[in-house]
Order: sequence, then C-alpha cells, then structure tokens
Amino acid sequence: MKNFALIGAAGFVAPRHLKAIKATGNRLVAAVDPKDSVGVLDSYFPETAFFTEFERFDRHLEKLKRQGQGVDYVSVCSPNYLHDAHVRFGLRYGAQVICEKPLVLNPWNLDTLREIERETGSKVWNILQLRLHPALLALKKHIDQTDPNHSHEVDLTYITARGHWYYSSWKGELSKSGGIATNIGIHFFDMLIWLFGPVQALTVHLHTHDRAAGLLKLKKAQVRWFLSINAATLPPEAHDKRTFRSIKVDGREVEFSDGFTDLHTLSYEGILAGQGFGLEEASAGIQLAHDIRQATLTAPDKDAHPLAALPLAGHPFTGLVV
Repeated sequence: MKNFALIGAAGFVAPRHLKAIKATGNRLVAAVDPKDSVGVLDSYFPETAFFTEFERFDRHLEKLKRQGQGVDYVSVCSPNYLHDAHVRFGLRYGAQVICEKPLVLNPWNLDTLREIERETGSKVWNILQLRLHPALLALKKHIDQTDPNHSHEVDLTYITARGHWYYSSWKGELSKSGGIATNIGIHFFDMLIWLFGPVQALTVHLHTHDRAAGLLKLKKAQVRWFLSINAATLPPEAHDKRTFRSIKVDGREVEFSDGFTDLHTLSYEGILAGQGFGLEEASAGIQLAHDIRQATLTAPDKDAHPLAALPLAGHPFTGLVV
C-alpha cells in the first residue's frame, strides 16, 4: 500500500483521482486546497489530514517523512498555471508525481522538470487517459495496420457548454488556463498525435474566449477541429446533455462517448506498474496547444471545420459594471 498526497482537492477532477487511489488499494494521507469545499473526502478517505494553507501541508508531509511514513506519490489537480510548481514540489520532496492535464502550459517548462527528475531520481506521470479508451485503442490498431502513406481525413468536434461562472474562475484567464485549446483541447490534441503521428503543419481559423478551430496536418491525417464551451454551438440533439463529442475518420464516426468512467483508475494502475505516460509522451501535445495559442489567425476557407464560420458571441462580461 502506497501513501498519496493530493494537491487540489476541491476541483472538478479531484474525485476521479480519489476514486483511483482507493480502487488501486492505496491511501490518501494528506490533501490541500485553499477552498474548503472538500466533503468528497468523506466518500473515500475521511481520515485524511486536510489543509487550506500550503505551508502547513508542506510541514505535515515533512513530519511524515521524518517519521518514516513519507508520501510515495503526490497527485496534482490544481489550476493549470500551478502545475509545474506543484510538480517540482513533489519531486523535491522525493515522491513520484501524478499530474492532471496539461502538465505545463509552455514547452520550455518541461526542461526544468527533466532536470529535477534527473537530480531526484523521481518521476513525473501525466494523465493522458484517452490513450486508454477501448474504442481509441481499437482505432489506433486499425491505423497502424493501414498503408503508412495513406492520409486519413479526420473531423474532431468537442463542445462542452459552460456557464458564466467559467469566466470568473481561473479557467477564463488565458494566462492561467492556457485558453480553450489548452484547457479543454489538450487531451484531444495528445490523442490525435498519438493516433496519427507528429505535427507537420498548423492553421488556426479561430481562437476566442469561448471557441477555437483550425486545420492540423499530421503524418497520417488531415484534421479539421473545433472546440467550444458555448452552448449555442451545440447540435440540437445535445442541448440537454450540454456536451458533444465527435470524431469522424474517413467519414465514419468513432463512438467514444461512453467508457470514460474508469480511465483514471486505469491510468493509476499503469503508473503504479511503471507504465504510465511521462514528460516525453506529454511534450508534443503541450507544444501544439502552445503553438495554437500563439498562431496568427487565418480566415476560414472551404477546408475549414463548418462550425468555424458560426457567428461569434461577445464575451459575457463585456461592458459589465460591478
């Protein structure tokens, strides 16, 4: 049984990590979050020491180490812009680190993590759970068996509607979340590169506060992609669910809407067996998300994703006086 600590216990994704820690037969000994809405801990690890101040969390972990009961793994579920700092903390403590997406916001942030891995002998693992989805594993097998010179035609659409709260949180700040392409797109960009090979060219048609779209040339595919958090972009059949995922490869839909429930647990099982996804696996997706953020926009043309031409909505807080 391994000892875990959790940084970021009050967020959306923390319960998936709590479930994975418990399901793999391990225990959570400490957790920290500046927000104290962490009643979810009672469902998994009610005896966990919880802190709202990082300094007290740090002190507690140091005490456990000196008592011979140190933490083996630190799981990082904090806001995106804090990931690399919290990963560095875990490595310097002497633990292995499991970090949610995106591992870092900028490609050069990985350089320091590589150095600290070498210095400490500890390892950083990134949650790239779509690589474990059964339908996508089957698709990868099919792609790997096709003519390596064949270029597939791919359409990726991911819409997950968010309310106005999103823009008051760190997620609505480009410098903290990385914007739409990073915050909701990083898993899909990692998945596309994993399936179809490295990036050869990129065109970005749209990148606003609530949507992004473009063309992506990969070694084995031409990808039209569209990401959005605006409910107005949902197709009629998805209005009640407020989420729409679609991948079409050569005109055929790849059904992967189901099967997400236990992917974090599968990720943890792989990591505990030393078979997770490290810095090198994460780097290509991080580079692509960064390049999208920095790209000069090109007007949509006939090859663009059809939703790229939808009328734009203004920022919900434009002109708001508080």
